[in-house]
Amino acid sequence: MTQYGPRPVDRRLPTEEARDLLTLVRDLVEREIEPVAAEQEEAGRFPRDTFALLSESGLLSLPYAEEFGGGNQPYEVYLQVLEELAAARLTVGLGVSVHTLACHALAEFGTKEQRAAHLPAMLGGGLLGAYCLSEPASGSDAASLTTKAVRDGDTWVLDGSKAWITHGGVADFYTVLARTGEKGARGITAFLVPGDAEGLTAAAPERKMGMKGSPTAQLHFDGVRVPDARRIGDEGQGFTVALSALDSGRLGIAACAIGVAQAALDEALAYTASRQQFGRPIADFQGLRFMLAEMATQIEAGRALYLSAARLKDAGRPFAKEAAMAKLFCTDAAMRVTTDAVQLLGGYGYTLDFPAERYMREAKVLQIVEGTNQIQRMVVARHLVGPESR
Repeated sequence: MTQYGPRPVDRRLPTEEARDLLTLVRDLVEREIEPVAAEQEEAGRFPRDTFALLSESGLLSLPYAEEFGGGNQPYEVYLQVLEELAAARLTVGLGVSVHTLACHALAEFGTKEQRAAHLPAMLGGGLLGAYCLSEPASGSDAASLTTKAVRDGDTWVLDGSKAWITHGGVADFYTVLARTGEKGARGITAFLVPGDAEGLTAAAPERKMGMKGSPTAQLHFDGVRVPDARRIGDEGQGFTVALSALDSGRLGIAACAIGVAQAALDEALAYTASRQQFGRPIADFQGLRFMLAEMATQIEAGRALYLSAARLKDAGRPFAKEAAMAKLFCTDAAMRVTTDAVQLLGGYGYTLDFPAERYMREAKVLQIVEGTNQIQRMVVARHLVGPESR
């Protein structure tokens, strides 16, 4: 009988150090994350201990400079680490991506003094971050946000609400975008707000169809006072800061999507190799073989797309269009692959006894976060033919 089943991803890594890093990640995943992922997700348990272990292992700081405690790894490597983490448990993979996003503003736009004061603890001190851009009435139209920051001497006073905040209520620090001036993109400024700031409260976590172990909550700012020393970048530069972070963050979501899709394909391969019908494995039947081939092709294409965009970023070249393309393609592919995985498992795919249904529920949110896929199409089109006529 022909032997079928999943095989390890054949990764093309740039250095021996990167290969050792991926070996470390796979070992950690097998020991600490995979064995409890299904149980913890079903129970809605946030894996704070896992993030502490990742921080201790240097995996929350990979794409940042060694000078401030970072891992000094190229995005090409960091994203493949994310993919491995997301394949084991999306709550963890996406959580690392969000933490990296929350550190981006300070790392890229902070002063040398700010970076020295805060980045070491943010990157390797066991802290966990969150990114606060969206609001109840400001999602895709992020430039219309209304959370205000009013200057009072050497302090800013923040009032308003943020919505859909991953790690809302459990993060140790928040990168917050608030309005300090005129309407529109030019009146927004970025701030680094401590998670225990007086006047900062979190609503009850949203009740979600997937990623139940990752808290997503509204945050309320009621007279939260933030020293001017925690303002990131210039006044009015916040929207530029936000867009810069989102370009990188979209690559993180793309990598997470391919991780979930790969996990779903592996589950489908294992099942179809072992399930016998009509005296042979169902993987022998052409209709199912074609589905598996299509799933694998989507995954390989998505992986190549996000890595191509990452290499542009690593080379210091523009990559916003390619990041939007990668986020769009990879998350749509993850939705298709996970849906097909459920189909290939038949009735078992619809039960909680197999992880395929969890992968399908988790894939859906990836088409929404960090800019919906409709927004990604707008971004790509603007790079191709310019902005829309008004």
